[in-house]
Amino acid sequence: MATINTSRLAALNNGTVAARTLAECLAVDQIVLLRHILTALNLTVDKSALATLDERCAGMGISIQVAIIGEFLGEVTARMPKAKRDTTLAQLSTHTSDTVRSWAAFAVGRTSVVLSLTQRLDYMRVFAADSHFGVREWAWIAVRPYIAADLDLALNCLLSWTADSDPNIRRFACESTRPRGVWCEHIKQLKEHPAQGEALLECLKADTERYVQNSVANWINDASKSAPDWAIQLCTRWKKEANPDTNKIITRALRTLSKKDASLLNMS
Repeated sequence: MATINTSRLAALNNGTVAARTLAECLAVDQIVLLRHILTALNLTVDKSALATLDERCAGMGISIQVAIIGEFLGEVTARMPKAKRDTTLAQLSTHTSDTVRSWAAFAVGRTSVVLSLTQRLDYMRVFAADSHFGVREWAWIAVRPYIAADLDLALNCLLSWTADSDPNIRRFACESTRPRGVWCEHIKQLKEHPAQGEALLECLKADTERYVQNSVANWINDASKSAPDWAIQLCTRWKKEANPDTNKIITRALRTLSKKDASLLNMS
């Protein structure tokens, strides 16, 4: 982050450019950026509420700050008349800054406006398909608590996403349901009973995109830490199909199993 020059950092903080690297994502002063966005969108926010928000974000990592500010904007827009709320969310969702679009993912994904899980997932598609790597990550993290709370319905809804022509959408279906995942709470039910997500994985086992392959492999690897027998049985069955793309997934999926466990799978 220290290598980012002053003018580039200023552009990141006023929202006129998107971050190109993780270092730039981490360098953004989200409170400074928020103040620019509130002014640009002519949104009036109580000064005490903004001060409280500043205190809550102080010293927190990027994941906490994105969630806090995104949920705050969700509360602000939820109080608006529907027409203005839709307009404001559209402005946030299409903003040049990837950080602002990430806030929008949380504002939409965790809005207090009453929505069914299907509606929340449908609203997240635009973020799941975003051109920026960061926004795509925040998209599944934003809606993951709702997925975990109604897992059967979520897995059923996401099955159709696995057939989408956009690999980002297919990857979201897998990444959002990982038993452990990163920067997020675990889904206890899938750690203990990963077979519940097997139908979704079956749809992606021969995906030709590395981005999707890695997600499927990481899903299985997550599960292998608490259910190694399931992971080995699944990969043994997949191995018989001798698909090169599936084999890539298998190799990555079993990378953290002990040598004893891994030897149970015939990798020849």
